[in-house]
Amino acid sequence: MTETVPGVLSVSGESQQRLPLIFDSPHSGTQYPPEFNHAADPALLRQAEDTHVADLWAGAMAHGAVLLEAHFPRSFVDANRAPDDIDPDAITGSYPAPLNPSVKSRLGIGLCWTRVPPAGGAMYDRPLTAEEVADRVTRYHRPYQARLRGLLDDAHARWGAVWHINCHSMQQFASAMSTQDRGTERPDFVLGDRDGTACETGLTEAVRLFLVARGYTVAVNDPYKGMELIRANGAPAQGRHSMQIEVNRKLYMNEITREPNAGYPTLKACFTALAAHLADHVETRLKRTAAE
Repeated sequence: MTETVPGVLSVSGESQQRLPLIFDSPHSGTQYPPEFNHAADPALLRQAEDTHVADLWAGAMAHGAVLLEAHFPRSFVDANRAPDDIDPDAITGSYPAPLNPSVKSRLGIGLCWTRVPPAGGAMYDRPLTAEEVADRVTRYHRPYQARLRGLLDDAHARWGAVWHINCHSMQQFASAMSTQDRGTERPDFVLGDRDGTACETGLTEAVRLFLVARGYTVAVNDPYKGMELIRANGAPAQGRHSMQIEVNRKLYMNEITREPNAGYPTLKACFTALAAHLADHVETRLKRTAAE
């Protein structure tokens, strides 16, 4: 059974949940709200999407996990950003809370994107108003972050610990909007645990070894360490383990047409097997804790 908030999010697998294992895909949304009112080329704008990522991880539910996915696009409002990650120069009017822009906002990819991939052209032909940014936070951003936190809190209360996998995709080559040099080729996977502060090191290593054994190239915390959803929810000393997994889009789709390529079935099967591996990891950790 799937719980759906139209245009905002869906949660799958909660009624059959057997383990404190939560997957979330905050950037795979493809439902563009009519109030977006951008001036971008839609084909270029879609390059911001983690297209198909939620579907690639759908097999995780067969192993007792829960999957949360956003329906709105990250370019409209980014569920993986702090609600104050706003460039004050990009909005007009008085925002109802203090602002704390990060380097992402300065690149035009903060809470509400102001630049269009891959070259960084202008998203709007006007400044955003503080009122419309606040509305996006209230109607889309906050409900997504709250639903994720609720899933994690419920699992932690039931089992005494929780494991959270934050699922993303990345372009094969760094664009002009990246913190990397433009044109830098990315590995097959990047695992982010905020330099070991967001989860037990055994979780990151279990995923790395699984992928390497299947012939993939894997980097850890470079160039992606994990953003807001990892920062806000990872607290390993409290039994809260959050890790980000970035997969290179070349492995499963055509980055221009967004259509799945010949590698799609192989990667989806790999992710289902990885979810089973993670479920075993979680069960082992729970049994070990119970025996202590």
